[in-house]
Amino acid sequence: MQNPSQGSLFFSEPPAPSLAPADARERLAALRDAIATHDHRYYVLDAPIVSDAEYDALYRELQQLEAQHPGLIAPDSPTQRVGGRPLPEFPAVRHTVPMLSIRTETDTEASGARAFDARVRRELGLEENDPPIAYLAELKFDGLAVSLRYENGVLVQGATRGDGETGENITQNIRTIRAIPLRLNTGDAPPPATIEIRGEVYMRRADFEKLNDRQRAAGEKTFVNPRNSAAGSLRQLDSSITAKRPLSFFAYGLGEMAGWKLPETHGDVLDAIERFGFPVDKHRQRVLGADGLIAFHQNIAALKDTLPFDIDGVVYKVDSLVLQQQLGFVTREPRWAVAHKYPAQEQFTTVQQIDVQVGRTGKLTPVAKLSPVFVGGVTVTNATLHNEDEIKRKDVRVGDTVIVRRAGDVIPEIVAVVIERRPEGTHAFEMPRQCPVCGSAVIREEGVVGAYCSGELFCPAQRKQALLHFAGRRAMDIEGLGDKIVEQLVDKEMVQSAADLYRLTQNDFLGLDRMAEKSAANLCAALEKSKLTTLDRFIFALGIRHVGEATARDLAQHFRSLDALMAADGATLVAIHEIGDVMAESIHSFFSEPRNRDIIAALCAAGIHWPDVAVAATTSGPLTGLTFVLTGTLPTMSRDEATRRIIEADGKVTGSVSKKTSYVLAGEVPGSTLAKAQSLKVPILDEAALLRMIEKPAS
Repeated sequence: MQNPSQGSLFFSEPPAPSLAPADARERLAALRDAIATHDHRYYVLDAPIVSDAEYDALYRELQQLEAQHPGLIAPDSPTQRVGGRPLPEFPAVRHTVPMLSIRTETDTEASGARAFDARVRRELGLEENDPPIAYLAELKFDGLAVSLRYENGVLVQGATRGDGETGENITQNIRTIRAIPLRLNTGDAPPPATIEIRGEVYMRRADFEKLNDRQRAAGEKTFVNPRNSAAGSLRQLDSSITAKRPLSFFAYGLGEMAGWKLPETHGDVLDAIERFGFPVDKHRQRVLGADGLIAFHQNIAALKDTLPFDIDGVVYKVDSLVLQQQLGFVTREPRWAVAHKYPAQEQFTTVQQIDVQVGRTGKLTPVAKLSPVFVGGVTVTNATLHNEDEIKRKDVRVGDTVIVRRAGDVIPEIVAVVIERRPEGTHAFEMPRQCPVCGSAVIREEGVVGAYCSGELFCPAQRKQALLHFAGRRAMDIEGLGDKIVEQLVDKEMVQSAADLYRLTQNDFLGLDRMAEKSAANLCAALEKSKLTTLDRFIFALGIRHVGEATARDLAQHFRSLDALMAADGATLVAIHEIGDVMAESIHSFFSEPRNRDIIAALCAAGIHWPDVAVAATTSGPLTGLTFVLTGTLPTMSRDEATRRIIEADGKVTGSVSKKTSYVLAGEVPGSTLAKAQSLKVPILDEAALLRMIEKPAS
């Protein structure tokens, strides 16, 4: 911790009540310098290095210290202006009507709203029994405030808020935003001589994601969040760059005005602005008293994560313009308005360590262990880093200060690293080569984003998923072995792998919750019945990554024995139709893992067997040489039935469309498979057409 007299950018300890004037003067100077630096980084450089909470703490300390020593308040103190400076590259614009900030409440919906309503009523001299005040409640957008000046109905100037008194002339960039009209729509009425429309330029979440996708594809820097990307886009010196950015706009008020009759309420002003042709958010609502404000705050909180754009709170404004004028301003803030924020969705914290979790499918996911931070309404201690490529792209390291984002029920994630606060001696993260759960080799297939544990059959992290797949109807078809039973068997450590299923007795099953004698007997019978299967079903049941039913059939038909398949190398596997390099590597890695082979041997020792695989007939069926992909719901057949009919007719069924696909069999509500087939010009069949092909005699 630095001495309070030093100009630390991060120090925010409240001043001692007995701070001497000389010490107070020094501390005030340090605080002003620190806040000015943060204002510059945030508003000008778009590169903040502190969170909103850290900035607010510095600002509150400055306010408290100035309140204790009012004689030391300087004209250039951040408390005497809104904050920020225009970039020197843009011409300055003097706001005739200042663009002021409004007071912020961060208390709960009840206390924050009631405190504001109580202040307003007190300023207006209202008694307890007087009628409630009408407010207009709006969303608080997370973008960049701008002012749009129209003269005789034509857009002549666009400017940023800047420090509230002076902003930046960004007219050419503003003109690229299609949501902003170049001419007011006033119908037959004459337009105002002068009118300034004020509002927020922002970026929709979907547009933000698309922009970052384009940035990545071009090998360029991605943006941290929609707010920063909107601000950065408006400050481009080349307006052609701004034109390529997907910016949006919401209007929320007026500035200078002449030659236009002002309505009586703020709500009427917004309605008029909307008629001029501006987008005005539809969630605005006229409410009465504190109870109305509270209800609005709660309703927006429930739906804010479903909005297509970011908000960080709501805004309450006295609706009557006469009452607004009567209330006036205090310092640089209107008494008639307040912003009521929700818990921050982004905060700064530090990375304590990076762990690697293994999912049910064997996928390895790096997870950052964080210093606890309150974000999005909850205390967050973990954040996903998704995969190896993502952690390398963001260059997250143990010890880093990071920006963490959480919105609603979305898993917290690290959106950026504050490189300026990186301590010395950090090291880049490396994905482990062995599974942290079972010690198996970790595989990273070419062209695949994630890394995976190769111990599919025995890794404890994958055990439940492996057992459920093994018992599935299309695999070993062990009727009655569902989710709840598998969960108990694993949790009670009764099975370590699929081979252990065949050691269980009826008494073992009776020890499970809600397991009756008849059910236990039926399960034992189903296990015994499953011992007689086919080679292709057994291969599919092993759960080898990328190996579906069709590939399992191809492997069984090609090798005709399990031993031959287990001994095959990559080159042999690639030679098989429809098996590429990635699938071949997955199969080879699976059978190269000794513990997978041990479990296969144990399954065979338990009695699992199958008839010899017959050599494929030399005669051709009606679908010989044809490959099908199925999508959607068929009128009379299940997809299993359709698959069986195609195979019996000597056709093949695969899981994904490629240029080699002969036909796509489509039913109702087809998935993305249909669109891909159409793009590749693969012929589309319905059920009736397929049946006609099957019934046609083979040539």
